Amino acid sequence: MGVTSFTQEFTTPVDPAKMFKALIVDSHNLIPKLMPQSIKSIEFIEGDGGAGSIKQTNFSEGSHFKQLKHKIDALDTQNLMCKYSLIEGDVLGAELESVVYEVKFEASSDGGCVCKMTSEYHTKGAVELKEDDIKAGKDKAIGLFKVVEAHLLANPDVYA
Repeated sequence: MGVTSFTQEFTTPVDPAKMFKALIVDSHNLIPKLMPQSIKSIEFIEGDGGAGSIKQTNFSEGSHFKQLKHKIDALDTQNLMCKYSLIEGDVLGAELESVVYEVKFEASSDGGCVCKMTSEYHTKGAVELKEDDIKAGKDKAIGLFKVVEAHLLANPDVYA
């Protein structure tokens, strides 16, 4: 098994605690409302949202994928950090065993925040991932981030 790591950063004028609550703590409620064309539902099938919980995402009809499962490995609400693993689902394909994500939200000097995300792709066997293989996932992460950012900017009282 090989491991390929990528790091990316996003900046936003939104407060880090608000972004953390929206994208991490309450994502199971918010994301299906904001993206019903892509995400049918997100539900906890084990646990209550803390470390050790397993969350299942069900994709909408017509999607390329049916469902996926994430396990929350660590959740630090004080330091606005979450580590979780993609452990199951057709999105992994034949090449990936799992993907481990670490997301941290840090305050920026302008009152907004920087979201730092590290992704570790654990491949099956001797499979070697190329940048193009990862680009689609990175683009989806940026898209989701931008949808949540727009919602929070348009609704400044939510997650206050």
